[in-house]
Amino acid sequence: MEEPLMRIGQIAAFFNVSVKAIRLYEKKGIIVPAKTDPFTGYRYYTVDQVQTLAALLELKALGFSLSEIKKIISGGVNNSELLTALVRKSLAWQDAIAAAENKIDAIDRIIGRIRESKEATKIQELTDEQRAWLLVKMVCVEDLRTQNVLNEALWL
Repeated sequence: MEEPLMRIGQIAAFFNVSVKAIRLYEKKGIIVPAKTDPFTGYRYYTVDQVQTLAALLELKALGFSLSEIKKIISGGVNNSELLTALVRKSLAWQDAIAAAENKIDAIDRIIGRIRESKEATKIQELTDEQRAWLLVKMVCVEDLRTQNVLNEALWL
């Protein structure tokens, strides 16, 4: 009995990816169709290839590049190398979380400054120049503090 095959459009729809993306994965040599119809050009994939695509998409979502994914999927890494790569991705995501938390903290500080400011309550009544200076004062406080420290250090 012949193994059932799925067309590229079917698996693209199933995984909510474009046919173009799957063709890119083929071009990169990561997933090659089991069969290509010579008359229509339709590409057909086996169940195992669909599973490989699922792994590819998961690794891509975790931040791996296509070249890294190709190496992993093709068996070009040993367990130690795979674990090292996963630890590096984990650290990169932790850095991204820390950066996002810093931005959230900065936004919270700006919200606090705007809520405490009497000038900000009349922001629509200000001239463009006044509004620009107010926004600099409310939003760019960290940069201004850094600038002042640098200015003082340079002129000492």
